[in-house]
Amino acid sequence: MLQLSLGNTDSIAYDHTPPSTANGVTFVFFNALTGDKSMWNGAIGERLLAAGHGLLAWNLRGQADSAFSIDTFTQKQIADDALALLEEVQPQRPVHVGLSIGGLFAGDVHLAGSTGRAEALVFINTLRKIGPRIAWINDALPVIAKLGGGDLVRDLYGPLLFNEEWQRQNREQFLKGGYLPLEEDTGTFKLMACGSTMDWDIPYEKLDVPVLNITGLQDRVFLDLDDVGELLARLPQVRDERIADAGHLIPAERPEEFAELLVDFAASLKSAR
Repeated sequence: MLQLSLGNTDSIAYDHTPPSTANGVTFVFFNALTGDKSMWNGAIGERLLAAGHGLLAWNLRGQADSAFSIDTFTQKQIADDALALLEEVQPQRPVHVGLSIGGLFAGDVHLAGSTGRAEALVFINTLRKIGPRIAWINDALPVIAKLGGGDLVRDLYGPLLFNEEWQRQNREQFLKGGYLPLEEDTGTFKLMACGSTMDWDIPYEKLDVPVLNITGLQDRVFLDLDDVGELLARLPQVRDERIADAGHLIPAERPEEFAELLVDFAASLKSAR
């Protein structure tokens, strides 16, 4: 694990493995607010490296091993942190991959231009509109965490986020009780709290690179297929993939299938060059 200093005590924890081939891309992974870079390792990372590609996985300030001293996390600050990391690493042929709200950050960074520009983008259950239902969910997360921490959040939302097969296989890990409040000065709480402040009005028409959009059809929280279809139509170059037996957290639920989609997408970029 590497560290990028952001001044004072703040830093970003990251892992970087360059491509092993001249045409290999570097998949730059953008976590969700409650994510961790470890999600991208294991079966996913192994498959990408075996195909000659590289990876750059990092934790937002406030996530594991990424230190913070700021009081409030913001959308611009997260994008600026990513730009600083990209400037430091200078990855070969970057392809930004964002899970959920991570796709919003990936798009922001690409649109910032120059250092942040990607050769392509991958959105994983990112496309959405923030109506009353999703706004309610976003506002409720820190309230629930204040009462019972991450364990209560997972117990309440697990059946809605994961596919049913994953639920059957992992149910014993949940509903154990003993909930403890999440302190408001922790990075996890501050990241949850900033979720409702994000601007989702992405200028999709300006994302002028190939986009792979991956949707898990068992996502019971964020998925609205009408909204997805409307937003897809605004993307200039998009390939739409839908996984019937996956929910919101596709990299955790279907890592092998997800990795194959990335490898295939990278091959299409190679042939287009």
